[in-house]
Amino acid sequence: MIIILFGAPGVGKGTQAAILAEKLGVAHLSTGDAFRKAIKNSTPIGLLAKGFVDAGALVPDDVVARIVEETLSDPSFSNGVILDGFPRTKPQAEALNELLDAKGLEIGKVVNICVDHATIAERLLLRGRADDSREVIDYRLNVYQQETEPLLQYYEDIGKIVSVDGLGSVEDVNSAILAAL
Repeated sequence: MIIILFGAPGVGKGTQAAILAEKLGVAHLSTGDAFRKAIKNSTPIGLLAKGFVDAGALVPDDVVARIVEETLSDPSFSNGVILDGFPRTKPQAEALNELLDAKGLEIGKVVNICVDHATIAERLLLRGRADDSREVIDYRLNVYQQETEPLLQYYEDIGKIVSVDGLGSVEDVNSAILAAL
């Protein structure tokens, strides 16, 4: 079972991924966590990613895909995975497809968690992180619209998208996701 949680920053992908992973008995792969682990463990790809991170640059798609590939090779992912934060671009989506094809696997569903941008901005400001200023939030939402949102059509074209309303309680959203799956 391979599920991608999709949506703008702040829609609740990480929260829902953790709950779903436990309920469905599969692993949760957060690309942020995978990056930190690869860097901490000084894997070859982690060291490569660290160079970009330390320079304040975006990590290129091929490096992100290689970190995901390295992480998915861990036995804890043998029952399936909920991907949170990957893919974010079409090259990443294509790399994921190649990786899964090589393993004889395919994506089950791409769950698009829908929340309007005003609510997202409000949520992100309320969580109080230092990097969640209004300017940073607007920038992240703009990057999402430009680079990631086009993947909706990509996954729609191959019949993998299901959309759920991301407004409501964590439990309500989780129930909607489970029903959509």
